[in-house]
Amino acid sequence: MAHNEAISPVEDAAVLEALFDQSPTGLLILDTDLRILRLNLTRPALHAVHPEQTTGRHITDVYDLSAPAEVEAMLAGVLESGAPARGQLVGVRPKGAPGPEYLFSVSATRLESPKGRIWGVLAEMLDVTERERVNARLRVFGAVRRHVGQTLDVVATCEELVQEVVPSLADIAVVEVVDAVIRGDNPPPSPLGREVPLRRAAVGHSGCQEQLQAHPVGDVRALPFPTPYAQTLADLKPRLVALGPDTPWLAADPPRGEAIRVSGAHSLVTVPLTLRGTVLGLLSMYRTDEADAFDKGDVTLALAVAAHTALCIDNARRYTREHTIALTIQRHVLPPRFSTRTTVETAHMHVPSEVGGGGGFDTFALSGARTALLVGEVAGQGIHAATTLGQIRTAIHSLAALDLEPDELLARLNDTAISLAEERSSLPPDDRLPLGGTCVYAVYDPLAQTCTIALAGHPPPVIAHPDGRTEVPHLPSGPPLGSPEGPPFAATTISVADGSILAFYTASLLHTSPSPDTLQGVLAHPDRPLQDLCDDVLYRLRTDTRHGDIFLLLVRTHALPADQVATWQLDPHPKAVATARSHAQHQLTLWGVDEGTAYTAELIVSELVTNAVRYGIPPLQLQLIKDRTLTCEVHDGNPLAPRLRHAKTIDEGGRGLFIVAQLAQNWGVRYCLDGKTVWAEQTL
Repeated sequence: MAHNEAISPVEDAAVLEALFDQSPTGLLILDTDLRILRLNLTRPALHAVHPEQTTGRHITDVYDLSAPAEVEAMLAGVLESGAPARGQLVGVRPKGAPGPEYLFSVSATRLESPKGRIWGVLAEMLDVTERERVNARLRVFGAVRRHVGQTLDVVATCEELVQEVVPSLADIAVVEVVDAVIRGDNPPPSPLGREVPLRRAAVGHSGCQEQLQAHPVGDVRALPFPTPYAQTLADLKPRLVALGPDTPWLAADPPRGEAIRVSGAHSLVTVPLTLRGTVLGLLSMYRTDEADAFDKGDVTLALAVAAHTALCIDNARRYTREHTIALTIQRHVLPPRFSTRTTVETAHMHVPSEVGGGGGFDTFALSGARTALLVGEVAGQGIHAATTLGQIRTAIHSLAALDLEPDELLARLNDTAISLAEERSSLPPDDRLPLGGTCVYAVYDPLAQTCTIALAGHPPPVIAHPDGRTEVPHLPSGPPLGSPEGPPFAATTISVADGSILAFYTASLLHTSPSPDTLQGVLAHPDRPLQDLCDDVLYRLRTDTRHGDIFLLLVRTHALPADQVATWQLDPHPKAVATARSHAQHQLTLWGVDEGTAYTAELIVSELVTNAVRYGIPPLQLQLIKDRTLTCEVHDGNPLAPRLRHAKTIDEGGRGLFIVAQLAQNWGVRYCLDGKTVWAEQTL
């Protein structure tokens, strides 16, 4: 046919017929009033109405559109401006008919004659139902991957899941988890026994009103049999179930059947939460009212969602188990209770963190009525941090038993930490965790009313004086524990008046305080009970526990009553032994000590004074202290250490310390600048 030859009306009609019959996309011709002139929507379900009955009718009278006002506005805009519209997404279903909604990408062009007369609109309707369903499922799965598993908490993970699948995938979602899994125990292998209890961990539903629930969140019970839920956990296969009033298995679970009836649920998908052949729980999803029933594509998505959630739940379970073990170890490491002492009152606060940490505190008695005060934390978290804390605490107790000064104790402790780190260097890379930490170690002496403090990379304490003044003393700090190099540790002795409060804490307290002066502000009222002060500090903290455990140890100091200490200066002469025994006998009588304890104490005094006279250097001093124990101390100017020796059959002397060790509950040697003090304790 030549280019200049016109197309006849018959040929024009044939082209139009071919276009409507063979076009892969739907076509719709509307007049200027948006009445249907001709259509072919490629979906047989949308042709339930005979074409002769659709011609001449307004499009909204024939079809229910997802957004009718927006569609009419788009078509009217095309008629008015002549500018085509491209790719608007529209949901379509026959007017008033049940069933699924079909999605079309609509592009519209104005129809006009060569002379400019506007005939109507040609709408090209591309069926994108499957594409959009796939995209919607991908969006749901992407949201689940991004938002489920943000916390290491089993219940929180289940709550995150229902928030993401409702209402984008289901109208109602229920997550039930094996009860042992929530506690952190190992999940049972499949198939799951009928008697194994599950805990309802999370429930989500669309709409603003609460739905009737078969069982409340937190309820623990085994799943009834036979039901799709029990079957799914038995063979680990998903179930796609149509629900109705005649569904037979609902009688096996009346509460759930009633909840399904009230909610209007008509479609159910239930999938197992499994990982490596073990059963963690069950995900059940429902669609209600006019929502489309679930299909096989939804089941595939549910399985992918369940697989990701199961992995997150197992991670949370493992963390819960490790966290529980770590807390148990830490609980055994921390002192179970403080023993009553005359010279110190104590109270403490512990705020566990989300990440867990190796922090701790301790107070224990030293010779001479003194008290050791300790707060510190180690690097890492979980079981490794808790076990490290136990090792460090054991080392501190062992070193403190040698009566070392605080700075020397920290130096020896640092050597211990370095040795432990070297031992760990031979472990596999995954177990080769850093070993280090910070520590404050202090010794309170109620006789001198002083506190000697040494720091290892730790914040200094806050001191509250009886008159309400508070201060943070400027103390030199050595390196953190485990540091092979750094400045030497230093000890500072501070005078503390009767009734002063010493506040030792971990650095995490500073991160969660609204201001650096929070602790000082609370301690400005030192006459209040110590536990009340601890509570006030807690109430002022921010709810931010990402920086490790928070420990606070408050210690109120008191002087030892003068009538509980007796001191005598002795001449460096053998007669001093008898004089010392006479002084001790008289003082023990005044204190009302029973005869057996007094007799043993006199023997201890005799042996210690004899050793001091024979091997010591003046001045000689005898001191008796009656506190929680009866302590005998003999001081002389010789810094050389005595040595305990076991007597042989033919020996007649030289075994005084052996006798003292047998008679006393505990004994030791304490060194100072002007000599040494040998002490022995007896239980009262």
